[in-house]
Amino acid sequence: MHLSGILESALYVADLDAAEAFYGEVMGLERIAKVPGRHVFFRCGQGVLLLFNADATRHPPAPDAKLPVPPHGTVGQGHLCFSGTADEIERWKAHLEASNIAIEADFEWPNGGRSIYFRDPSGNSLEIAEPRIWGI
Repeated sequence: MHLSGILESALYVADLDAAEAFYGEVMGLERIAKVPGRHVFFRCGQGVLLLFNADATRHPPAPDAKLPVPPHGTVGQGHLCFSGTADEIERWKAHLEASNIAIEADFEWPNGGRSIYFRDPSGNSLEIAEPRIWGI
C-alpha cells in the first residue's frame, strides 16, 4: 500500500476574515466552504487548504454531531509550501511585493530549484517553490 498524495493541508489563523481576504484576494484561491468563527476552506490545485480558528477546533464535537471530527489545533506559526515553476515564482514575487507583502527569503537550493518565503496575516510562513527542490 502507498499514499497517493496529500488531500488537505491545515493552517491555524488568528483572524479568519483577514485570512479569507488574503488567501482569496491576494493568493487567488477559490473559497469552497466557510463556517464563521470556525473555518474557511479553499481549493488549491488538486488539494484543499483548510484555515481554522484553533480555539474553535480544540473542542470535541457534540455527541449528536453530523460530522464527528475529533478536536485538533496548534499553537504558533505554521508552514505551507505552494508549488510553482520558475516563471510563476517570479510573477508571484512581483505580485506579492505589489500587494505590500514582504518577501523574507528568495534563494536557489543547493540541489536546484528556487523558493520564495513570505507571511500570511497570522504570521504563518508561506513558501512558493519549484517541485525539483524535492526531486519531483
